[in-house]
Amino acid sequence: MVIDRGLHGVCGTDIPGILGETAHQGIPVFTLTTAGRTDKEAFFAAVRDALPPDPPLGSFRMLWDALSDSLWGGLHELKSPRVIIVWPDARPVAGAEGDFRTALSILRDVAASLAEARDTSERPTQVSVYVAPASSGGEAASAKG
Repeated sequence: MVIDRGLHGVCGTDIPGILGETAHQGIPVFTLTTAGRTDKEAFFAAVRDALPPDPPLGSFRMLWDALSDSLWGGLHELKSPRVIIVWPDARPVAGAEGDFRTALSILRDVAASLAEARDTSERPTQVSVYVAPASSGGEAASAKG
């Protein structure tokens, strides 16, 4: 399996293969768990629990821009040339579709900007994000556009 940079929608059954390949290659892996919820609160909690923040995220105010900056800084400070983020239980839920799209957009943008040498003081990081739906019914989460 090839681990590609960027945001990818995958089937839940693909996650074990991705994790096996990353373990084989020694790539740091972070797993976001939202228990099938994709509202803003669940996503912020998952990022706080799984990913290294820099600067740290407060728990009382949830600002998308602050989350993006914290995620970018935390991954950059790892000083690892490659990082994998797996979100195996993602899906838009009624009333929180906009939060889901925003979360995907942030993951996509962080992966893209960390890959740029000019944005990272000549120390880019290849970030690969794999998003699978909460139900492993064979459909990949929408990771496009």
